[in-house]
Amino acid sequence: QVNLVENGGGSAQTGGSLRLSCEGSGVNFNSNCLAWFRQTPGGDRELVAQIDASSGRTTYADSVKGRFTISQGNSKKTLYLQMNSLKLEDTGIYYCAARGQSGGFCVTFSFSSFSYYGQQGTRVTVSS
Repeated sequence: QVNLVENGGGSAQTGGSLRLSCEGSGVNFNSNCLAWFRQTPGGDRELVAQIDASSGRTTYADSVKGRFTISQGNSKKTLYLQMNSLKLEDTGIYYCAARGQSGGFCVTFSFSSFSYYGQQGTRVTVSS
């Protein structure tokens, strides 16, 4: 059974930083396509960033490019999202996702590419 658990959310002011983390069980984090997406207060869902764990190749939404960094720890057991220069529109609930249980590669930058998602997410609130 795949379980993804997000942590690290909280409150920050515009221009501030937060770092999110995601740990998975029952899923291969070493060779998989992993991602962060967010759900805004209005209910919109946006794929924010993805990383191909095998190659290290990363892709970002235009809205966060240059501000957010997706990465894995040295052991690749944890997925991170470093969020800098936060904006009001970054407010939302952030979830991590994995393409497959046993692994996979990043092919497209698409929310539909992912089969597994964190259930709880972590809330990020940015205020001025």
